Amino acid sequence: MNVEPSMAWRDYMFYGGIPMVVMEKDERLKVEMLHQLVHETYLTDIINRNRVKNDADLEELFKLLASTIGSLTNPTKLSNTFKSEKKVDINSWTIKNYIDYFIDSFLLSRAIRYDIKGKRYIDTPCKYYFSDMGLRNALLDFRQVEPTHLMENILYNYLLEQGYGVDVGVLQHYSKDSNGKTQRSVLEIDFVCNRGSERVYMQSAYSLPDDEKLKQEQRSLTLTGDSFSKWILTTDNIPTHQLENGITLMNVFDYLLR
Repeated sequence: MNVEPSMAWRDYMFYGGIPMVVMEKDERLKVEMLHQLVHETYLTDIINRNRVKNDADLEELFKLLASTIGSLTNPTKLSNTFKSEKKVDINSWTIKNYIDYFIDSFLLSRAIRYDIKGKRYIDTPCKYYFSDMGLRNALLDFRQVEPTHLMENILYNYLLEQGYGVDVGVLQHYSKDSNGKTQRSVLEIDFVCNRGSERVYMQSAYSLPDDEKLKQEQRSLTLTGDSFSKWILTTDNIPTHQLENGITLMNVFDYLLR
């Protein structure tokens, strides 16, 4: 069955890639399947297997992580969010355990930050990504389908499938302001991908509406101080080409279908 890449992308972003969900043609039944899987299968299994006493807190944490995919966080920050927004007191150690349950169940992956110039890992904060977009969307009742963050999550999963170890890149940059005072800024590269001796730096940019946005995405890539491959992926309908600084700009569908 031939499907336009943009339509396949839309369906995958919305319903995920679980085979029985993909094969179901009725969209209403797809949604029902995903709701049942996330609530009656995965969450129930985690609660029973780990003897979780407060299943409501566990589910609320899962929803909170679902609504903040690709954002830097840690158990302490999440604990503070529970206190301030949900008026629930849940300690950071319990949150860490719950997150480990999700990771052990292959529902979540953790991406740790890597200081590119300092050549060291930074344990916290980190980012969490969902293994399946359909389960993530069902958990939130399909209310927060945000293409920018979902594209980042999809690329992260794809890179793992290709055998890369994937980290979040961090660069400390120093510059002078108009008064000659030194300023320190921390820049980020979405993905630092390592596979054997190969390394690729990658930025996920859902859209590049103007030159300013393109410059923003390039900035951290130009400051790595090495000659490894550098990519910017976008859903914009553009031909693959190299910019003057050697960065490759490519349509995400072309990248995934290579």
